[in-house]
Amino acid sequence: MQSPRSSDSQTATHDRIYRALRARIMHGEIAPGHALTLRGIGKEFGVSMTPAREAVRRLAAEGALFLSSSGRVSTPELTNDRIEELAALRALLEVELASRALPRAHIALIDRLQSINMTVAEMVTKRDAVGYIRTNLEFHRTLYLRAQAPAMLAIAETVWLQLGPTMRALYGRLRRTEPPHYHKLIIAALKAGDEPGLRLAVRSDVTQGLRMLVS
Repeated sequence: MQSPRSSDSQTATHDRIYRALRARIMHGEIAPGHALTLRGIGKEFGVSMTPAREAVRRLAAEGALFLSSSGRVSTPELTNDRIEELAALRALLEVELASRALPRAHIALIDRLQSINMTVAEMVTKRDAVGYIRTNLEFHRTLYLRAQAPAMLAIAETVWLQLGPTMRALYGRLRRTEPPHYHKLIIAALKAGDEPGLRLAVRSDVTQGLRMLVS
């Protein structure tokens, strides 16, 4: 029988692998349809197959990885219908989160969003796709934390996770030369306390790019 300490150690190990892989997938570090192996994951993190398998199972349950009937593990390749569905979910969830955050949008938050947006602009200049996706999501998460709706934010993050590899493909197609136009509109609406303007800016920001992927 495993000792409690051994069990806790395995849990901590699998959680570490899960969080590292989750961040990579969410930020577009892994391309759509990229195959992963438990042996490869175990070797990279210096662990046995068991914690690697547990981390993969957890990510598969969130839709971040696809497990085939043969046991092949890969990042999802989303169909057009699936992209449209996830874009619609982003519009529903994130517009509501932004709306709930608005009454708590103090000056410090607006300053923080402007600072993050400057970093987004730096990533665009550097053509750093992963940095762009990471800081873009940080912009949204920072705003949505003010909504004080943790269950809703957790669902939104699961959508981001499923879209991560696809967002990398989208970045390549957009060929951005400047930060997202709608971020400035989001900040302006927060400053003005303009809820209809905020809802429209967030909806446009989270769906406009994804529409380009649906042909």
